[in-house]
Amino acid sequence: MSNTILHKAASRGHADHGWLNSYQSFSFASYYNPERTQFGVLRVLNDDVVTGGKGFGSHPHDNMEIISIPLEGALVHEDNMGHKEVVSAGEIQVMSTGSGVFHSEYNNSPDKPAKFLQIWLFPNKLNVTPRYDQVKLDPLKGENRLQQLIAPRGVAGDEAAGEVVGEKGIGEGTWIYQDAWFFSGRFDKERQISYERKKKENGVYLFVIKGSFAVDGQRLDTRDGLGVTDLDSIGIQSLEEGSEILIMDVPMKNKIQ
Repeated sequence: MSNTILHKAASRGHADHGWLNSYQSFSFASYYNPERTQFGVLRVLNDDVVTGGKGFGSHPHDNMEIISIPLEGALVHEDNMGHKEVVSAGEIQVMSTGSGVFHSEYNNSPDKPAKFLQIWLFPNKLNVTPRYDQVKLDPLKGENRLQQLIAPRGVAGDEAAGEVVGEKGIGEGTWIYQDAWFFSGRFDKERQISYERKKKENGVYLFVIKGSFAVDGQRLDTRDGLGVTDLDSIGIQSLEEGSEILIMDVPMKNKIQ
């Protein structure tokens, strides 16, 4: 096996606040593990469940790329940039908080839980004008292949080419201020693919949303994570019908522009 960091689902940090049940792959709030502070520029990977009618009140952030991926239900987002949006499963949301933004996220349902992944990356450009983006994905493009969710700002030729194709993208993904790519896919049992790392200086963090996969011989089950830092090509095989995976290709060292 290559140089890897395995994070089993049961080993994550956990906080149950009643209205919020959160599992944390990296140190966050009251959970601190000196061996799990980040994976390169990937700083936060929280697996959150918010009860009906509850949510995060208005609070500030700056100089962080914040990505929300709803898995079930929907969230209502509001911010001091004037946005009020409903973000549902099948969509992704990005905030480049830059010079500073206040925002809130609430469950859009009064009685059903909302489940989502909350992901933070350190940006490679500081104090930018804050921006918000939200994209609805074509589910068919993530069937038995990897669908690009996020790419670096201004990367020509990528589906999520950012400013090249316009602020809202083309329905294939969006962009962030970082040399990072996100992909996801849902696979039939025994389907095999190969993921090619985007940059030599990047690492790849794989997170199983549902089901199970073999990643270069390492079995990963639901909510397991695996960081790989020394392979250009990673073999991935689905072990269960309908297994879903999220792949984050991120710099291991941040280079501020």
